[in-house]
Formats: sequence, C-alpha cells, structure tokens
Amino acid sequence: MRYLTRRLGFYLVAFWVSVTLNFMLPRFMPGDPVSRMMARSTNQLSSDQIVQLQRLFGLDDRPLWQQYVSYLDDMIHGRMGVSISRFPTPVVEVIGSQIGWTLLLGGTSLVIAALVGNLLGIVAAWRRGGWIDSFLPPVLIFVGSFPYFWLAMGALWVFGLSLGWFPIRHAFDDGLQPGLSPEFLGSVATHLFLPALTIVLVSIGGWMLGMRNTMIATNSEDYITMAQAKGLRPSRIIFRYAARNAMLPAVTSFGMSLGFVVGGALLTETVFAYPGVGYQLLAAVQGLDYPLMQGLFLIITSAVLVANFLVDIVYVRLDPRVRVS
Repeated sequence: MRYLTRRLGFYLVAFWVSVTLNFMLPRFMPGDPVSRMMARSTNQLSSDQIVQLQRLFGLDDRPLWQQYVSYLDDMIHGRMGVSISRFPTPVVEVIGSQIGWTLLLGGTSLVIAALVGNLLGIVAAWRRGGWIDSFLPPVLIFVGSFPYFWLAMGALWVFGLSLGWFPIRHAFDDGLQPGLSPEFLGSVATHLFLPALTIVLVSIGGWMLGMRNTMIATNSEDYITMAQAKGLRPSRIIFRYAARNAMLPAVTSFGMSLGFVVGGALLTETVFAYPGVGYQLLAAVQGLDYPLMQGLFLIITSAVLVANFLVDIVYVRLDPRVRVS
C-alpha cells in the first residue's frame, strides 16, 4: 500500500507539471487565438469584442499568476474553453464527440495486436526453432517496418478503391442514426476493419518479438527446469511459470500504449478520414486552435498517467518482489 501511495504522489506531481506546461505552451508561442480570429474576420471585430474574446480565452491583461489560478480552477471544474475552429462549441463537447471513435479504433487494435503478438511470442519461444519461430518474426518485423500511412494508403487503394470491399472514409455510412441497431453496428465494424488492420499489422511484430526474447531468457531459469523435472504439464509450465514472469515487460508496454490510445492514430485517422482525436488534433494544429490543442494534450497526458498507475497496481499483483520492496 505504501508503494502505491508513493506512486500516486509521483503521478499527481507529474500531472501538475503537465498542466502547468499546458498552460504556458500557447503563451510562449507567437500569436494568440484572438489574433487568429481577427485575421479570419478581416479586422471587423470591435475593441470591446476583442477584450471579451481575450477574457474568454484567458489572455487578458491580468498578471500571469492570476491567469494561472483561473486556468487551474477551470481545469478542476472541467472547463477547457471554447474551440476556435468550431466556435462557439466548447472544447469538452468537441473532444467528447471524437474520443469514442478513437478509443474504439485504438483500443481494438491494441488489444488484438497485444493478445495475438504475445501468444505467438510465447509459442515461438517455447518451441524454439519451429516454423513459427523461424518464419513469423522476420515477416512481421518486415511488415512492421513500413509506416502506418503507407500501409493505410495501400489498403485503402486495394480493398477500398480497387475492389470496393470496404468503405474509404468516416466511421459509419451516411444517413444512419447512431444506436445499437444491427445495421449501424455492422456499418461501424466495416468502417473499422481497414484502419484497425493497418495498425495491427504494423505493431504485432514488436509484441511478438518482445515476448519471444523475454520468454527465451525466462525458459533458462532454474525454476523452469525444476518444474519440468517435477513432471508438470507443459501448458502449466508455459502459462503459470514462464509466461507470468515474462509478461512483466509486456504489461508495461501495454500500459504505455493504452495511455497513448487516447491520442489517436494520427496518420491512420487522417488517411481514412476517421473522426477520431488524432484527426481532430491535426485540424486543431492547422487552424491554430489553441484551446482545443490544450484540451487534447491534457486528455492525452492524463490518460498516460492513469494507464501507468494502473500498470503499477497490476505489477503489485503479478510480481511479489514489488510488494516486498
């Protein structure tokens, strides 16, 4: 319990630092949101409107520490400001309308790639020298060396444009009402297949190779030899003894990847025009939408910290040495 308390304190400090950097970043950048809106309106804003907009975005003439205190109060109460590119929609609503699709795409891809990759790595290490160990790692690593967007564009051209098997844009067919109807869910699954496939193909090789190498080192431990000498079933030795200890680095990688899922697969979402957070982040950067960028960065940072804290909790369960220390 003391271990988790110390880790929680560390993550709270890290979150405060990230919030502070998020506050300072747009203030160190050239220009500001109000200047951007003035340029869009061809300087037709009155002086009173400019003052109101500066106060709305927290860029008025108040001292920096007062702006910082107001910013912290807004973050505590979930007020992230108003989006410039989608004015006057609040940032919270913009992110809320996109984050579900990002979690669906990133979460599905991550779970499939991690689960299948780790299982293949376990089998390859346990039957070292077999066809799985000899054939799959180089092939998957070769495929994983291609960039996301290259595979995404290739899959889009072959299966979307040439063969017409899958749609080429958005998250569901136009005209459908979101809900739990079989038609809508089938449309979502069809639109999800190609983006998820490209992410899985690029990442599954890394999961397999990492687990394989860790399992090979674990298989040489004395307790594995003792378990084999006792005549335990191979399946029990693999999953109860070897894989459980070899899983620790994979758990860390999964936790880190789980946190970054919220950030979205930027290039993949852009190629498929998938309405996720990554696609929205690109639009925010292109439109100099500082409030939306701040909100997205804060959500991504929070997700990474929470995911790492959950990994620490899992470590306490998986590794008794953590509890002893």
